[in-house]
Amino acid sequence: MILCFSGTGNSRYVAHELAKILNEKVVELQGESLISPSSFNCDMSKDKRFIWVFPIYSWGVPPVVVEFIKSAPLNIAVNNCHFMVCTCGDDIGNAHKQWRRLISRRNWYAQSAYSVTMPNTYTLMKGFDVDNKELEQQKLTNAHTRINEIALKINSGYAIDDVVRGSWAWVKTAIIYPYFNRFCMSPRPFHATDKCISCGKCAKACPLNNITMEQKRPQWSNHCALCLRCYHLCPTQAIAYAKATQGKGQYNTLIHNSR
Repeated sequence: MILCFSGTGNSRYVAHELAKILNEKVVELQGESLISPSSFNCDMSKDKRFIWVFPIYSWGVPPVVVEFIKSAPLNIAVNNCHFMVCTCGDDIGNAHKQWRRLISRRNWYAQSAYSVTMPNTYTLMKGFDVDNKELEQQKLTNAHTRINEIALKINSGYAIDDVVRGSWAWVKTAIIYPYFNRFCMSPRPFHATDKCISCGKCAKACPLNNITMEQKRPQWSNHCALCLRCYHLCPTQAIAYAKATQGKGQYNTLIHNSR
């Protein structure tokens, strides 16, 4: 079984490509399953391996995935194998070690961890923007080869950490990641500009049902995963995050298939 959380489509793409090769089913984590993990209901008794696919958040595991792993009522046998396949724009720090700790605390066996470099999607801070189209296409082309390589290693039973940690990995995951989660995850700066055409695509696509249309304008509640699906999906680029997104680009290549 492949358990997947995706915002802008990168992780969803990887999950479904792996599913084709490995003949696995994909369970997409969204909606009530993430808002209230205790409500998750899925028969996993016949599955022998579990592949967790998700994007990297500031060199760590997305908070919604952390909470799901911690508290979802998963009927998984102790001797089943777990694999991590994360997507990142550049590197993951020590996110794989964080994931291993989360899995081991449930008394499960974390076998291997892999990373797949995909196009950058984070735009909410100074200096962060999407890749240019040439680099984006290069990453997507390389990802196809990488996904096949990972599938082969999973089938072969490798027990390794095959990830791009990058420099200062400990600092990024141990210090920057918790700081980011505490101070940089608020949905409050989100708003719609005058470019908004009231199409409602952002509300329909939100993986946590966090956006509602009020007086024909999107409003954000407190269950935001900060995945940026709404920002990248907006056809008129009307969604802004305070002033941080001014002049920033959108990632459209896979976002329209991420629902």
